[in-house]
Amino acid sequence: MKIINSNEVTTQLSFIEAIKVMEQCFKDFQAGTISQEKRMVQQLPDGENHNVFAMMPAYLGKNRYFGSKIITAFPNNHKQNLPSHLGEVLLFDSKNGQPVAMVNANAVTWIRTAAVSALATKFLAKKSANALTLIGAGQQAASHLAAITCVRAIQRVFVYDLDETRRKQFILQYQEDYPELTFIECSKLEEATKETDIICTLTPSKTPILSRKNIQPGTHINAIGTFTPDTRELASDLMAFGQLYVDDYQAIKRESGDYLIPLAEGVLTETAILGSLGELVIHQKNGRTDEQSITIFDAVGLAVEDLCCAEYIYEKIKE
Repeated sequence: MKIINSNEVTTQLSFIEAIKVMEQCFKDFQAGTISQEKRMVQQLPDGENHNVFAMMPAYLGKNRYFGSKIITAFPNNHKQNLPSHLGEVLLFDSKNGQPVAMVNANAVTWIRTAAVSALATKFLAKKSANALTLIGAGQQAASHLAAITCVRAIQRVFVYDLDETRRKQFILQYQEDYPELTFIECSKLEEATKETDIICTLTPSKTPILSRKNIQPGTHINAIGTFTPDTRELASDLMAFGQLYVDDYQAIKRESGDYLIPLAEGVLTETAILGSLGELVIHQKNGRTDEQSITIFDAVGLAVEDLCCAEYIYEKIKE
């Protein structure tokens, strides 16, 4: 069994490649040729830390692979200079059940989450979009910056984080990597949202960060930071007003607090979801149709994404 570390993952899977892998993944998922089981999530009994252990199994077909991502989510890991998400993707050969690879899940998650957001952005953001807002200056901010710039001609990047040090460190680091971009540090949320085209919410928040009053017409939002029923980043009034698309109907209806909380409040109905990313990819749904709508992509992360990335990396290394 090959053990594929974080460095090998990032070397073998570029963001451009990952976006293509995710596009094919969602085509296959929509066609029903690949499948996944419900995510098992255990809230660890450790008080107010909201630490999570999760298993995410998926099956890619009889001539491909199956397996599971086994991962932890510890929101306060940055205090120990560790990523918030840690774990492994186990890959098995579908022909005989043999374990063939163990792939660093943190690196896979880091890339595929942003690649999925970029894929959604391709369909839902304005073609002219050139300003990006990153809410949360952690690990996912870096990958979303890299991925979104693959699908839109970004010129300005607004960075907002409650932690001033993290904001400043992020801009200092990535200004060198992206000298062609203008980075704007935002100490207030309003500064980050009033002149932007694309917003990525990248936090483990239990209470809403964004409401309708924060968002300008024509903005696209990727809400990807939370994946449990009691956590959310978007307020109910924004969810009700925006045009809502999801990574998977069933997963969102089980796991997304952004969706489930306003649904329970009676602010949303189940018909509020206009389409899935799979439907957008196969052009069954159209996505953005005008310049003024606020579009929302609500994603909880899917096991098929992890397995497809792990398969792609393993096949490259195996050759």
